[in-house]
Amino acid sequence: MVSTGDLTPSDLALSSLGLDVDPAVDESVSATLAAVEVALRGHLASADPLVAEAARHLAEAGGKRFRPLLVALGAQFGDPGAPEIVAAANVVELTHLATLYHDDVMDEALVRRGAPSANSRWGNSVAILVGDYLFAQAADLAATLGTEAVHLQAQTFARLVHGQIAETVGPRGTDPIEHHLHVITEKTASLIATAVRFGGLFSGARPEVVEALAGYGETIGIAFQLSDDLLDITSESVQSGKTPGTDLREGVPTLPVLYALAGDDTDASAVRLRELLSAGPITDDDLHAEALTLLRDSAAMKRARETVRSYAEEARARLAPLPASEAKRAMEGLCDVIADRTS
Repeated sequence: MVSTGDLTPSDLALSSLGLDVDPAVDESVSATLAAVEVALRGHLASADPLVAEAARHLAEAGGKRFRPLLVALGAQFGDPGAPEIVAAANVVELTHLATLYHDDVMDEALVRRGAPSANSRWGNSVAILVGDYLFAQAADLAATLGTEAVHLQAQTFARLVHGQIAETVGPRGTDPIEHHLHVITEKTASLIATAVRFGGLFSGARPEVVEALAGYGETIGIAFQLSDDLLDITSESVQSGKTPGTDLREGVPTLPVLYALAGDDTDASAVRLRELLSAGPITDDDLHAEALTLLRDSAAMKRARETVRSYAEEARARLAPLPASEAKRAMEGLCDVIADRTS
């Protein structure tokens, strides 16, 4: 994982994701993301040294910058060099970073992006308040973009909160799989949809284009989060940003786990997997290794991969109203990257 200070143009290129992308689009997106990194450091600054250090902590630990990437891609449907684009990308990234500080407090996480979490380093109170500071910075920056940006950022923030509350209280009698997908839609996909919408909106794209982009963003956001959760199971390294199998160890019900628990397969491996998963958090090392092996080879995992691909294909379909262009081709290619990353 690279820090913000180590990011190079090649790190920020679409081609670094394995996309076969037009060089002009690649260069434009890379230039935008490089400018976003520079501006982000300024927005993380504070006159208070502790606040400044804690605010920089997660940004400097790395991250995919997936949301700013989608702002930059959405901007390709208008004027990608419009001065508002970098600010819009920082609004969504600051909002995203703020949610991570709060999430880690709620989850009592010890590690984030391969580094000690802010709450484990400075305590819960500081982590919560730094998250609040980042939300304030995002709102202040959104105000420079006009009232529509403020409304969109506030509406998105409300959806993020609703998603977090839904995750916290649990299904409460609803279908666990439907509940899980609802949480992902509100807690993750809503901000990704806003990122793509911002790109189209502030580049001056036509209203119908902006709406198509937002629909793409919400759907690709679901696929992105689901694939991230699958990486926690399939990766042999810290590819997912955490030790493989962390969700199993902490009892986090990801989609493959929910599919496995809902299954009625009678073969021995499926029965044993349900037995292990039904017990909740799997902290015993031997049982954890067994569950992880069974889950990787399960029908539930295969079904979860198919679900990721179905959302990726739906996202591709959302782009259908847009005219053919290299930017559209890049966004279609991103659907394949997300669908294939857990294969």
